[in-house]
Amino acid sequence: MLCYYLEGALRDLQTLIDTTSEDIEDIKEARHEEIFSRIEKKESLIQSFEAKKGQIDSEIAKISQENPNIDLEDLLDKNQKNLLNQMRDKLANLKDKNRHYARMVLAVSEFYNSLLERIVPSESSSGYNNQKRVSSFLQVKA
Repeated sequence: MLCYYLEGALRDLQTLIDTTSEDIEDIKEARHEEIFSRIEKKESLIQSFEAKKGQIDSEIAKISQENPNIDLEDLLDKNQKNLLNQMRDKLANLKDKNRHYARMVLAVSEFYNSLLERIVPSESSSGYNNQKRVSSFLQVKA
């Protein structure tokens, strides 16, 4: 059963990696609608992975409880260890992809914010607690 859960988790991770790679390519080309259209798919994959990870944790805990005097390293067979290593590698790969994507999103966000600031200048209200930005262009006096 452990191998089944690990293989499912690996499929979810690979799909997340592929989807994030698509997001990176789409943000380069300013295809934002394609990115937004994949949000639900990614959320679903994350939930699926988390469920499988919970099942993996349960299976490993069960194996450990059945053999309390044996190290986990000795309880798992070669295939299970290999699948766990693959999962760790895919998680690291996904983390790197997400970090790269996040940098790109931040750069695009900064660009749009600076563009908006040039088009519709704003002024900050005074005070530390009152960080409200008021547009001087859109200000209405009654």
